[in-house]
Amino acid sequence: MTSVYRSEQARAEVRRWCLDRIEGSGLAGARSEVMTSAGVTGVLVTGPKPRAGQPAVVLLPGTNMNAALCLPVVRAIARERQVAVLDLPGQPGLSEGRRPRTRRMSWYGRWLGEALAHAVPGPVVVVGHSLGGAVALACDAPQIVGRVLLSSAGIVRLRVPATVLAATVPWLLRPTPARSTALVRRMAAPGEGRVPGELGEWMALVGRCCRSSLAPPPLPPGLLQLRRSVPTLAVSGRYDPFLPPQVLGPGARRRLGVEVRVIDGAGHLLLDESPEAVLGAVREFCAARTTDT
Repeated sequence: MTSVYRSEQARAEVRRWCLDRIEGSGLAGARSEVMTSAGVTGVLVTGPKPRAGQPAVVLLPGTNMNAALCLPVVRAIARERQVAVLDLPGQPGLSEGRRPRTRRMSWYGRWLGEALAHAVPGPVVVVGHSLGGAVALACDAPQIVGRVLLSSAGIVRLRVPATVLAATVPWLLRPTPARSTALVRRMAAPGEGRVPGELGEWMALVGRCCRSSLAPPPLPPGLLQLRRSVPTLAVSGRYDPFLPPQVLGPGARRRLGVEVRVIDGAGHLLLDESPEAVLGAVREFCAARTTDT
């Protein structure tokens, strides 16, 4: 096992940032922890309790992200239905910081099944962004009645354009807020004001305190074939530099049997750039998963 954190002090600094943000949002009472074989998992649950036959939404953030970074879209979803955010272990946040060196996706799949059983009773629609989408696909828990995959890893190999690489190297060498903001902007659609300013501050903290993980390779074709048994919606930003629609679309069609819905005016950071469009996709998808009793 290896830790995402460079030191214990770094872990404490990241944890304090996340707790301060959640407490400042008024959602401190919605936060809890559950124990899994991967260690402690941070959980944030808010919104109305599901009616009979109605699935809850479980949100899995992507690489270097967590519940504290997803609060705007969490609030939007919680206006209509219960939503739980699980901080991924091995990523900076409020879950265990260690992750295995090998067979990481099968480990994440087991972890998600355990976390769902402890934290969210009843049927769930898992909404996974980037790495979170790959984790959603890696899990075969019977609670999962649907998946919404937002710019999801695990389907095709991610690209790293030269423009993103050019912004990544300075961030790795000296992660200042300005360099971190420049990197975040390369992940988003062109134009100013696409993503919240605090993402630059957060990524500077991550650069100082954490060892960022690489994107996972595509999941095995046989596993993806099995996932066709559960309804899936794949979503991509028009300007996603890592998983552009012209790359993700054919892969999702071939490997999962689904078409990709494209969100105009968005890049890779769908939860930050287009929270209302994400809410609309989740609302529509969950309505089709509700059963009468």
